[in-house]
Amino acid sequence: MNFTEFGFDERLMDGIEASNYQQATPIQEKVIPHILAGKDVLAFAQTGTGKTAAFLLPIINQLLVKDSHAGSINAMVIVPTRELAIQISQHLEGLSYFTNVSSIAVYGGGDGNNFVQEKKAVSSGADIVVCTPGKMMAHIKMGYVKLQHLQYLVLDEADRMLDMGFYDDIMFIIKHLPQKRQNLLFSATMPFNIKKLAQTILHQPEEVSISISKPPDKIVQKAFMVYDAQKIAAVLHIIREANYKYVLIFCSSKLSVKQLTRELKRNKIVAGEIHSDLEQQQREEVLGSFRSGRLPVLVATDILSRGIDIDSIELVINFDVPHDGEDYVHRVGRTARAESDGTAITLINPKEQRKFAAIEKLLGKSIDKLALPEALGEQPEYNPVLKPKPGPKKRFNKGRRQV
Repeated sequence: MNFTEFGFDERLMDGIEASNYQQATPIQEKVIPHILAGKDVLAFAQTGTGKTAAFLLPIINQLLVKDSHAGSINAMVIVPTRELAIQISQHLEGLSYFTNVSSIAVYGGGDGNNFVQEKKAVSSGADIVVCTPGKMMAHIKMGYVKLQHLQYLVLDEADRMLDMGFYDDIMFIIKHLPQKRQNLLFSATMPFNIKKLAQTILHQPEEVSISISKPPDKIVQKAFMVYDAQKIAAVLHIIREANYKYVLIFCSSKLSVKQLTRELKRNKIVAGEIHSDLEQQQREEVLGSFRSGRLPVLVATDILSRGIDIDSIELVINFDVPHDGEDYVHRVGRTARAESDGTAITLINPKEQRKFAAIEKLLGKSIDKLALPEALGEQPEYNPVLKPKPGPKKRFNKGRRQV
């Protein structure tokens, strides 16, 4: 399902396109319509299924198309850790970049300047606040948090929050919220305490459960750590090292597709490209050439990760690490179809290490990291930082107004 089918506001669609999102994941397909319809949602989904965008996108859209209340917090996303708060906040800034939706991340561990920024935002009103329970509770106790017009409450990774002992903090926050609001609860598991919490705060919720599939064991999964400047040379090495008849390469943006295809052709490799700039007839012609074997290498965006069914693809290359585990599974699942075996190789630059580590965690296995040929130069080490380095100075993001 394409994101255009949800009927989102054009300003939000600009942010979706800029974030290189193309096809909705199963959790997004199921959850987004319920949220747009104003219903409470109880969703069971693991990290890596695309659940963050599943609640951010419809909330941003509704704040754009319906009346939001200036000077008050309109939506609150409560998460268990400061790392997740930072991650979701950055995600939110990207998706809302072309809108006037404002946001702030509120979490512990910062300096005095951070506290001042947080106080200013929660007292003057930010459209969306992403927060940890303890920090938000501390601000509420000081009496200046504007919650009287809050419309949306999201509890993300609710099972983890309860495991960390945040139940009382969450209930304290909820007691200070308007009774009339839309509630969205996301959890990876469904223990008794989650069911009890859902019964307490949700009103006739729509239940959605998504379990992520995993690539078949017969797919050999490998990875190369590379710097961006080494990526094209690495692809050339991979293709030339073995005599693959059908190679499918995924890129996260159509710009990368065009650049890589151009470089492959320049190096005497017969390659075609598929992305959203091509007309449907052009896509079908390229795909037909690939199916027939006249085109041994096809470079594409995720537009093909769910829409191509060719049994003979022997190698899939991820030129960029996919957005999440769901996209990874769909990409690598294009090889080893029917009775065939297949190989999937991912190129990982230093900035993508944490993203790939999250995918490995979701898959429950470590992917072998291979050494580059010496001729390509020294490669970065694989050392994903589980705790991110402090990001840019936390600020009250006012978005970007349309003119």
